[in-house]
Amino acid sequence: MEQNIGPSSETFLVVPCYNEAARLDLEKFRNFAAENSDVRFLFVNDGSTDETSEVLKTLSASRPESFLVHELPENSGKAEAVRMGFLQAIELKPAYIGFWDADLSTPLEELKSMLTVFQQHAQVEMVFGSRVNLLGRQVRRKLYRHYLGRVFATAVARALGLGIYDTQCGAKLFRTNDRLPKLFREPFISKWIFDVEIIARSIQLRSADNLPPVNEVIYEQPLMCWTDVAGSKLRFRDFFVVYSDFLRIYRRYMWRGW
Repeated sequence: MEQNIGPSSETFLVVPCYNEAARLDLEKFRNFAAENSDVRFLFVNDGSTDETSEVLKTLSASRPESFLVHELPENSGKAEAVRMGFLQAIELKPAYIGFWDADLSTPLEELKSMLTVFQQHAQVEMVFGSRVNLLGRQVRRKLYRHYLGRVFATAVARALGLGIYDTQCGAKLFRTNDRLPKLFREPFISKWIFDVEIIARSIQLRSADNLPPVNEVIYEQPLMCWTDVAGSKLRFRDFFVVYSDFLRIYRRYMWRGW
């Protein structure tokens, strides 16, 4: 018997993939889909050069009602893969759309508590997974990535004027509404930290429309479990690119003032 984890409304999870053939845990995706018929997956193959395309086609054929595949002709980066996935998912009009890392560093079981936030807080439009290593939780990160992440998160929080703890966790959900397409309409200027750019765009749009501030519609949900899976595409040297991208975002969205 299927046991839906969330509300009866449909949820789409966009899963960007670049050379993930060896890391995709197909069994976990299949088992989750079999138990949660109201959750569908849209895998975006970002021009992979390995067997990712074949793996995704096999997965989709095993349960086509749960697994959709969108092929990009060439590698465009995670930001563009997520954006293209969202634009396709928005056309299908589910109640919620999110993106999730293909390596399942955030277990799919975390989706339940994130969806519950929407049920309990009608004003919330975005739920972000947050990697907070509290007692009773299992959050495992490489030490150097943790400290670099904390420095970056502090800088972002100060620039955005938000008390946000973790902008870069790869598990995020959005309530589908008229404002969501505007956040993904234009290509992102950042390859890695498009999450920050989404927040910056939201602040800008809400200010222009005289809506309540963004801190009233974003909810950070501490994860029970998160694991730093081997094989991440982000390398130590990329942190310099990340800070460069952050400066570009700051100049584009924040320097002018909101």
